[in-house]
Amino acid sequence: MDLAALLQTYGYPLLFLGVFAEGESLLLLAAYLAQRGYLDPYAVAATAFVAAVCGDQFLFHLGRRRGIVLLNRFPRLRDKVGGALARVERHQTKFVLSMRFLWGLRTALPIALGLTTMSALRYLWLDLISAAVWSVTVSFVGFTAGRVVMRAVEDLHRYEKWIALALLGLGAFALAIRWRLKTRA
Repeated sequence: MDLAALLQTYGYPLLFLGVFAEGESLLLLAAYLAQRGYLDPYAVAATAFVAAVCGDQFLFHLGRRRGIVLLNRFPRLRDKVGGALARVERHQTKFVLSMRFLWGLRTALPIALGLTTMSALRYLWLDLISAAVWSVTVSFVGFTAGRVVMRAVEDLHRYEKWIALALLGLGAFALAIRWRLKTRA
């Protein structure tokens, strides 16, 4: 099976899982691959949008139902959420609209917002707006960056399999280090 067939078969489910769990690195890669013609750019942005909303909603409702238990069980999460909880309560709308762009807080903020007085319906509407802006913006950046790279390096197609594998490997390595650091804490 060649790279194109693999991406067409597994690209969107992998993108969904990657965005649900991590964020933009896989979206940038998928947007680049869309620029190369392996994936549909609109489907990439739509998949990222749905995954972002699903991930945010899961974490919000987890915070709403089990937030105190999570904070007591995971001290690092408690440190992130606890210090920001008063600010999050005061500026709920600003935090929901910007949380997809705040690296390092993407897990903590939805959980913290679940602990506030914000209604689930209000959170959903604001999250839909935030995820739409984020998915289109990051997809556009990845697609445009791919176009710039292609102009700079005309024969990149000879190396695209290796580049895609290297980017996937780097992403997996970063996730492994992150997981390892979390398990040590």
